[in-house]
Amino acid sequence: MPGGGSEQINDYIDWAAGQVDKRYGITLKHVKVSDIATVVSRVLAEKAAGRSSNGTVDLVWINGENFRSMKQNGLLFGPFVQHLPSFKGVDPQENPSTVLDFGEPVDGLEAPWGMAQLVFMYDTETFSRKETTPPANARELLEFARKHKGRVTYPLPPDFVGTTFLKQLLSELTPEPGVLLKPVSAADFDAVTSPLWRYLDELHPLLWREGETFPANNLALTPMLDDGEILLSMTFNPSYASSAIASGELSETVRTYVHEAGTLGNTHFLAIPFNSDATEAAQVVINFLLSPEAQAHKANKDVWGDPTVLSMNQLNGTDRQRFSSLSPATLSPKTSGKVLPEPHSSWVAELEDAWQARYRQ
Repeated sequence: MPGGGSEQINDYIDWAAGQVDKRYGITLKHVKVSDIATVVSRVLAEKAAGRSSNGTVDLVWINGENFRSMKQNGLLFGPFVQHLPSFKGVDPQENPSTVLDFGEPVDGLEAPWGMAQLVFMYDTETFSRKETTPPANARELLEFARKHKGRVTYPLPPDFVGTTFLKQLLSELTPEPGVLLKPVSAADFDAVTSPLWRYLDELHPLLWREGETFPANNLALTPMLDDGEILLSMTFNPSYASSAIASGELSETVRTYVHEAGTLGNTHFLAIPFNSDATEAAQVVINFLLSPEAQAHKANKDVWGDPTVLSMNQLNGTDRQRFSSLSPATLSPKTSGKVLPEPHSSWVAELEDAWQARYRQ
């Protein structure tokens, strides 16, 4: 199973591996990769070489652009999701993002695994001393960076959170946000994105190290926030701050928030490559990971804190109790803001390439 992430995520996958081994005799081997696109490229190369069976990957954690690429290139097994008993706990009408991945219909080729939303983090004690408040939108963020020069940054794209931050800014700044929900080929890219580049041209000189250097990924922001090197951090997991506090990585005074008009949110998924020889075992594993037991364990802020894809209305009383008994995440009142839809997946590569061309030459 390719994927990587924080210590909490890796520990959760280790727990799941132990459970499926004990219950079903299935060996789940976690292969950590820095960029899931490399796995997509590997499967594509296997198909080009005529390797239609005995593939090197049996289960993959993906979403967005990578799912679209695998789907278009015929690299996925299925459809299989509707046949999973645990999928009955998902309500696509309540949450359309469980069947629509960055604007691309899932068509049963990947199973929803967890929810995510871009949130920002800050230390309430530090902000109290500075007599300041978190910025509530992109414009206020620019003023905040100007007032606290060198104390704001964001992860280096194509880090997922770094790219999501770009999409968040674009969603707020462009006069036509609805255009982002359609394929990028249907839009005037330069016209739609010009407000973003003007904004970043003004923001970057105000950033940590004057925008000449960026943290490698979102996890690198955590010690920088804890040390006071930066005043704001960001993550795509609303419960991440709670988990980091529990593990001693962040101060107990850290809280999260979202912008007043909302922030981008989506669902992350599990899929099976077309040439896997373990499709039945992979479906058993996915079904377990989608079960109320595994979803509730994952949602526990002391474990991972990843929000569930299950609808409480679809569960029986016993399974609902698994979630209601969880302690609440460490959040500020602003965290319960609106979830904005992700731009169509085709915008990702175009944005990343344009960012690299402008700021990394």
